[in-house]
Amino acid sequence: MPTVCLLHGIHNADEMQKVRSCCLIRMKNANTAILLVWLFLVLATLACVRDQAQVIVITATFMPPTQVVIAPQVTHTPLPQVTAVNPVRQIPDTTLVNAPVSYIVQPGDTLTAIALRNGVGVETLLSLNELINPDALSVGQVLFLPPAPTVSGSDVVLLPNSKLVRAPGSAQFDVDAFINEQSGYIRVATDEINDQTYSASEIVKRVALEFSVDPRLLLALLEFRAGWLTNPQPSETQRDYPMGAPTSQSGVDRRGLYRQLTWAADNLNYGYYGWQRGGISTLEFTDGTRVIVAPELNEATIGLQYLLSRMTTYPEWAEQVSVDGFIQTYRRLFGDPFENALATLVPAGLEQPSLRLPFSPGETWYYTGGPHGGWGSGSAWAAIDFAPPDDITLVDSSCYLSGYYATAVAPGVIARVDEGTVILDLDGDGDESTGWTILYLHIASEGRIEEGVSVSAGDRIGHPSCEGGFSNGTHMHFARRYNGEWIPADCDTCDETPRPPLNLGGWQTEGISGQEYQGYLVNGSDRLVAEQMREVAPNEISG
Repeated sequence: MPTVCLLHGIHNADEMQKVRSCCLIRMKNANTAILLVWLFLVLATLACVRDQAQVIVITATFMPPTQVVIAPQVTHTPLPQVTAVNPVRQIPDTTLVNAPVSYIVQPGDTLTAIALRNGVGVETLLSLNELINPDALSVGQVLFLPPAPTVSGSDVVLLPNSKLVRAPGSAQFDVDAFINEQSGYIRVATDEINDQTYSASEIVKRVALEFSVDPRLLLALLEFRAGWLTNPQPSETQRDYPMGAPTSQSGVDRRGLYRQLTWAADNLNYGYYGWQRGGISTLEFTDGTRVIVAPELNEATIGLQYLLSRMTTYPEWAEQVSVDGFIQTYRRLFGDPFENALATLVPAGLEQPSLRLPFSPGETWYYTGGPHGGWGSGSAWAAIDFAPPDDITLVDSSCYLSGYYATAVAPGVIARVDEGTVILDLDGDGDESTGWTILYLHIASEGRIEEGVSVSAGDRIGHPSCEGGFSNGTHMHFARRYNGEWIPADCDTCDETPRPPLNLGGWQTEGISGQEYQGYLVNGSDRLVAEQMREVAPNEISG
């Protein structure tokens, strides 16, 4: 497979650092001719870059490859009421004892990805391996990981899955009315996104929709972390960093409500979907302590535990995830989260409805991205990418308005149209938190379908572009959800939570374990490889 990275789906500096590391690894094996093409296209994309802060909409995302440090297998148990007091456990020994575990760097690896999938901080890996430049990895390089922890964390189930995911019933919660009833800073708080000012209510609703995270959980976290719902005058730090999200590894300042909430939603999703994929088995805290994720837990609780572990020491975290911690704030605001909760979001044996390719018959597009994150680096590998067959010799930038159309893969109704985003609701009720929904991303506003329109399979949706945050190459990002939960395009490690693979007109996705954006589309004896370049691999696909 050619080893060229075309950075066409990077939407913020955090993701740019991750994929830049990937490209440094992969470019070492590329031939000179392909490198020249790559450099030309990357330079061409500079026309798309603007100096102002961009909306953080991520399609180049991270999800963990196969776990290196093996911990006890996680199994599902029924969601109990939170009743028993969970004792604060003895603080585990943080000393790195015994021989470290070795790991061989693979194509596509980044230090951040290796750290996340093994529950280790980047700083821990830098120190343990005496690395100066976190971007300077090479395929075959041996890294050392700390030995697996031996102590389990809290086993209190805090939330049902339907209260982390923006699941059926979430759409009926009135964010505006709830915030108007509060006495705290949230009533007057605003933030700027792309030089436009938004209220706190607008931002909460936007993040909930983008990441498919229940807005009540985001509001409870704002109160728990910074008192935004009850304190009219929080401190300057609490106003600027209400979630406690730190400056990113790449130096991005996460000041402001939108960046703070997107960071929190992304980490909630990372814990939730990382467990499903088998990539979350340990947690590391700000004091360096590491624990095993308790095997009794469900995805939503692991998502919450993971988020809180990113900003606290182990003793603080143990209190926060006990029955006397965060859950009391949630209950005070919204009542018992288990009352009327859905037992499951994705039923066993769920089958995907018949879907066709998302472009017109007779057209030949390019399969440019294998399974990767649906929205944000924390969500499931729900998405794949297609590039339209425009004559790129006629454009002066890799960011251009395509003359081709994305099309509806099945009958339905357009539930939402937003910046670069079109949501196709297959059950036709207009509620994107119920049933099957399809995300089209980077669809230009010019010539785009309107919200509320009913469509048949094959109807035009809109033109692929770079619209929708920052994208440095025109393409279409395509993903599925069911009952608000992101459905991976292919998940060979989801043994405990099987999901139907993505099938488009007989073309079925096959990912490569642990390698984001890589993989194949298979239809009988035909086999296409995900490749971000043109005419260098068999990635042409005809409708």
